[in-house]
Amino acid sequence: MSQEGKPPYPPFTAETARIKVKAAQDAWNTRGPDDGGLAYTADSVWRNRDQFFQGRDAIREFLSGEWEKEREYRLRKELFAFGDSTIAVQFWYEWHDQSGQWWRIYGLEDGTFADNGLTRKRQMSANDVKTAEGERTAST
Repeated sequence: MSQEGKPPYPPFTAETARIKVKAAQDAWNTRGPDDGGLAYTADSVWRNRDQFFQGRDAIREFLSGEWEKEREYRLRKELFAFGDSTIAVQFWYEWHDQSGQWWRIYGLEDGTFADNGLTRKRQMSANDVKTAEGERTAST
């Protein structure tokens, strides 16, 4: 991906916000830190639950660690709300740990986008729920 930007660009419409959400879902489901991490500005500010960090390198490092432990990770995102340069989503994802325990995570995320379509600020809150493999929904 070019460092110049990632369409669609703000200001968002309902259609372009949905396209942006779907592209983010697809990128995260690759589980590639470069696919997920390069959608953010070089100085992007993140809050992920109780963790705070800044910069693309920190984002890539975080994503690499998460996806290393979260096996068979599968994410779904749905548009919740949008503004000219903001998008909020509700999401859920499932994964299992090394012992085989499955988890479903429910959360909300909001992002503020730079003019070039890259995310310059991301905040996420989520809850973890133990689940059985037969109760999985994100993989369908």
